Amino acid sequence: MSRLVKSPVCPSADAWIQEAKADPSAENIGMYLTHTGIVRKSAKAKVRYGETGTREVRGMLFSYDEEKVLSVIDETMQLPGIYYVRVWLAEGQLSLSDTIMQVLIGGDIRPRVIDGLQYLVSRIKNECVKEEELY
Repeated sequence: MSRLVKSPVCPSADAWIQEAKADPSAENIGMYLTHTGIVRKSAKAKVRYGETGTREVRGMLFSYDEEKVLSVIDETMQLPGIYYVRVWLAEGQLSLSDTIMQVLIGGDIRPRVIDGLQYLVSRIKNECVKEEELY
Protein backbone atom coordinates (compact mmCIF):
# COMPACT_ATOMS: atom_id res chain seq x y z
CA MET A 1 0.00 0.00 0.00
CA SER A 2 1.42 3.33 -1.01
CA ARG A 3 1.12 6.02 1.62
CA LEU A 4 1.04 8.69 -1.12
CA VAL A 5 -1.90 8.03 -3.41
CA LYS A 6 -1.42 9.15 -7.01
CA SER A 7 -4.81 9.59 -8.62
CA PRO A 8 -6.50 12.37 -10.61
CA VAL A 9 -9.58 12.01 -8.38
CA CYS A 10 -9.68 12.49 -4.62
CA PRO A 11 -10.31 9.11 -2.96
CA SER A 12 -13.20 8.54 -0.57
CA ALA A 13 -12.26 9.11 3.08
CA ASP A 14 -14.80 6.43 4.06
CA ALA A 15 -13.13 3.91 1.75
CA TRP A 16 -9.73 4.86 3.16
CA ILE A 17 -10.92 4.21 6.71
CA GLN A 18 -12.29 0.80 5.71
CA GLU A 19 -8.92 -0.03 4.09
CA ALA A 20 -7.11 1.18 7.21
CA LYS A 21 -9.24 -1.04 9.44
CA ALA A 22 -8.18 -4.03 7.33
CA ASP A 23 -4.48 -3.13 7.57
CA PRO A 24 -2.30 -5.15 10.00
CA SER A 25 -1.59 -1.90 11.90
CA ALA A 26 -5.29 -1.60 12.84
CA GLU A 27 -4.87 -3.61 16.04
CA ASN A 28 -2.74 -0.76 17.43
CA ILE A 29 -5.07 2.05 16.39
CA GLY A 30 -7.68 3.65 18.63
CA MET A 31 -8.36 6.72 16.50
CA TYR A 32 -8.29 7.90 12.90
CA LEU A 33 -8.44 11.53 11.86
CA THR A 34 -8.95 12.93 8.39
CA HIS A 35 -8.15 16.32 6.92
CA THR A 36 -9.65 17.56 3.68
CA GLY A 37 -8.29 20.88 2.40
CA ILE A 38 -10.54 22.84 0.03
CA VAL A 39 -9.99 25.84 -2.28
CA ARG A 40 -11.81 28.79 -0.67
CA LYS A 41 -12.65 32.23 -2.06
CA SER A 42 -10.99 34.14 0.80
CA ALA A 43 -7.34 34.90 0.09
CA LYS A 44 -4.74 33.30 2.38
CA ALA A 45 -3.45 36.78 3.26
CA LYS A 46 -6.89 37.71 4.57
CA VAL A 47 -7.69 34.62 6.64
CA ARG A 48 -4.20 33.99 7.98
CA TYR A 49 -2.82 37.47 8.39
CA GLY A 50 -5.90 39.70 8.54
CA GLU A 51 -4.93 41.72 5.50
CA THR A 52 -7.72 43.89 4.16
CA GLY A 53 -8.35 44.84 0.57
CA THR A 54 -7.59 41.38 -0.78
CA ARG A 55 -9.38 40.15 -3.87
CA GLU A 56 -11.56 37.05 -3.87
CA VAL A 57 -9.84 33.90 -5.05
CA ARG A 58 -11.31 32.29 -8.18
CA GLY A 59 -9.06 29.23 -8.22
CA MET A 60 -5.59 27.93 -7.53
CA LEU A 61 -2.55 26.42 -9.22
CA PHE A 62 -1.31 23.60 -7.01
CA SER A 63 1.73 21.34 -7.22
CA TYR A 64 3.93 19.36 -4.86
CA ASP A 65 7.36 17.81 -4.52
CA GLU A 66 6.75 14.07 -4.30
CA GLU A 67 10.10 13.24 -2.66
CA LYS A 68 9.54 15.81 0.08
CA VAL A 69 6.00 14.55 0.71
CA LEU A 70 7.25 10.96 1.00
CA SER A 71 9.95 12.09 3.42
CA VAL A 72 7.42 13.94 5.60
CA ILE A 73 5.15 10.87 5.59
CA ASP A 74 8.09 8.68 6.69
CA GLU A 75 8.95 11.14 9.47
CA THR A 76 5.31 11.24 10.60
CA MET A 77 5.28 7.44 10.82
CA GLN A 78 8.18 7.69 13.29
CA LEU A 79 6.15 9.80 15.73
CA PRO A 80 5.16 8.00 18.95
CA GLY A 81 1.85 6.17 18.59
CA ILE A 82 1.36 6.80 14.85
CA TYR A 83 0.74 3.61 12.86
CA TYR A 84 -1.05 4.62 9.66
CA VAL A 85 -0.83 7.48 7.15
CA ARG A 86 -2.36 8.05 3.71
CA VAL A 87 -2.04 11.25 1.69
CA TRP A 88 -3.59 12.41 -1.58
CA LEU A 89 -2.69 15.76 -3.17
CA ALA A 90 -4.25 17.49 -6.16
CA GLU A 91 -2.22 18.78 -9.08
CA GLY A 92 -2.81 21.53 -11.60
CA GLN A 93 -5.46 24.22 -11.82
CA LEU A 94 -8.21 23.97 -9.23
CA SER A 95 -11.54 25.75 -8.88
CA LEU A 96 -13.38 26.98 -5.80
CA SER A 97 -14.52 24.10 -3.57
CA ASP A 98 -12.12 21.62 -5.24
CA THR A 99 -10.23 19.37 -2.87
CA ILE A 100 -6.57 20.33 -2.47
CA MET A 101 -5.49 17.50 -0.20
CA GLN A 102 -6.83 14.59 1.76
CA VAL A 103 -5.00 13.03 4.69
CA LEU A 104 -5.82 10.08 6.93
CA ILE A 105 -3.77 9.36 10.03
CA GLY A 106 -4.24 6.65 12.63
CA GLY A 107 -2.68 6.13 16.00
CA ASP A 108 -3.07 4.77 19.47
CA ILE A 109 -4.48 7.68 21.49
CA ARG A 110 -6.21 10.97 20.74
CA PRO A 111 -3.45 13.43 21.75
CA ARG A 112 -0.86 11.64 19.61
CA VAL A 113 -3.16 11.42 16.58
CA ILE A 114 -4.16 15.09 16.84
CA ASP A 115 -0.50 16.11 17.15
CA GLY A 116 0.42 13.79 14.29
CA LEU A 117 -2.21 15.28 11.99
CA GLN A 118 -1.07 18.80 12.83
CA TYR A 119 2.56 17.84 12.21
CA LEU A 120 1.83 16.10 8.91
CA VAL A 121 -0.47 18.72 7.38
CA SER A 122 1.71 21.64 8.53
CA ARG A 123 4.86 20.08 7.10
CA ILE A 124 3.17 19.29 3.78
CA LYS A 125 1.68 22.79 3.48
CA ASN A 126 4.85 24.62 4.57
CA GLU A 127 7.55 22.52 2.91
CA CYS A 128 6.18 20.37 0.11
CA VAL A 129 3.56 22.24 -1.90
CA LYS A 130 3.36 25.29 -4.11
CA GLU A 131 0.05 27.16 -4.12
CA GLU A 132 -0.70 30.10 -6.36
CA GLU A 133 -4.06 31.73 -5.77
CA LEU A 134 -5.81 32.88 -8.95
CA TYR A 135 -7.89 36.08 -8.88
